[in-house]
Amino acid sequence: RIATQDRLEKPLTDQERSERKFLLMTQAPVERLVVNLAIPTIIIMLISALYNVADAFFVGRIGTSATAAVGVSFSLMAVIQAVGFFFGHGAGNFIARELGAKRVENAARMATTGFLSALIAGVLIMAGGLAYLEALAWSLGSTPTILPHACDYLFYILLGAPWMTASLMLNNLLRFQGSAFYGMIGMTAGAVLNIALDPLFIFVFDMGVAGAGLATMAGQFVGFCLLLAGCARQGNIGIKLENFAPALHAYKEMFRGGFPSLCRQSLASVATIFLNHAAGLHGDAVIAAIAVVQRVMMFAGAALIGLGQGFQPVCGFNYGARLFDRVKQAFWFCMKVSFGGLFVLAAVGFLFAPEIIALFRRDDAEVIRVGALSLRLQCVTFPLMSWVILNNMMLQTIGKAVKASFLALARQGLFLLPVLYILEPELGVLGIQLSQPVADLATFIVAIPLGFGELRAMSETTAVVQPIEPSEDFVEA
Repeated sequence: RIATQDRLEKPLTDQERSERKFLLMTQAPVERLVVNLAIPTIIIMLISALYNVADAFFVGRIGTSATAAVGVSFSLMAVIQAVGFFFGHGAGNFIARELGAKRVENAARMATTGFLSALIAGVLIMAGGLAYLEALAWSLGSTPTILPHACDYLFYILLGAPWMTASLMLNNLLRFQGSAFYGMIGMTAGAVLNIALDPLFIFVFDMGVAGAGLATMAGQFVGFCLLLAGCARQGNIGIKLENFAPALHAYKEMFRGGFPSLCRQSLASVATIFLNHAAGLHGDAVIAAIAVVQRVMMFAGAALIGLGQGFQPVCGFNYGARLFDRVKQAFWFCMKVSFGGLFVLAAVGFLFAPEIIALFRRDDAEVIRVGALSLRLQCVTFPLMSWVILNNMMLQTIGKAVKASFLALARQGLFLLPVLYILEPELGVLGIQLSQPVADLATFIVAIPLGFGELRAMSETTAVVQPIEPSEDFVEA
């Protein structure tokens, strides 16, 4: 109806589009709003997960060592994603609150500052990684048989690091404005291109593992271009060089909103490195099996992350507008949907674990044996992640950086690494397989009081529909 009216009347100004978006985010029925925003983000996350899953699937046809090479390289991918999420979530959470409080100029300055900062950070990662490529491959957990494949793959992943960090920032910029559709177009196009180019580069051009890395880099660049174009459409905040304001207060806000994501993703990288080194003591097959399970679980959890990302702009806008009842309503709706969905996925994964692992390494019985048990053990605690992830996203979006960072640190840092180094010497490969589900259970227990405490605080606060005051840093600026 609005689109038809727009064609009949004079074009809307950016201010009018922003006002309509504000009314939509703060007055539309919460459940329908979350679903409409979550569908594109779920698709984005599923497609993004396909980057790594597709590489592992096609590289798995080369051999076990090649599969393991993609597995050890996942740690670097996690670091690059951590940087992109840091700027994307850090800037995006602030932007959502500022738009909810109708402070559009602050949001526009943060958008450009976050984007250019993410791009520069990606260039620094690329330069440092290429300068010490072989040493990097060793540090990620390569063995002598894995090293040549890992170097070939990492070379192209590093070349694509600037586009990857910038793409993640732009995707989150669009998502936190309630324009996830444009993010979906950019991320989907890049992933589809990656999947199409994988068999072409790997087998037709006979590039092997390097072909998978080149396909990933090409997909990331195309996605970046489309995401950048999407920021200039339909009243979204565009990237304008005159809005670049790299001041201390801007980075403090980014740190406040993005540090939990940086912790979560960085620790995922560190945990993967330690898992690879522990698995390497038992052979390439164990590394390959753990790598496959990580990608399967990442793909299965993508829908949960996508739902949470659909919840975040609703949370940010309404928290900024002090409509706390709508925040809680959206949270509990997402909680019910996510727990039910993860329970179904966990049941499927548990029942068909050997068949799932065999999709990647059908001709290696040891990879299937180790991977199937590892997958089944992780499926036992998988539904509990709905509470952990949604609470982490809520705390991060409403600016509770300390609580959100602690919860982000808990799963991969506070629990996984100690559990791994207690169980692996005692139980061997079984200790490695048990480490993640035990850590997940401990994180769930810790997340219970954190989540309920914040929800209770919102219930006790009188919801007054008025803009919140800007932070002291922005007043001074």
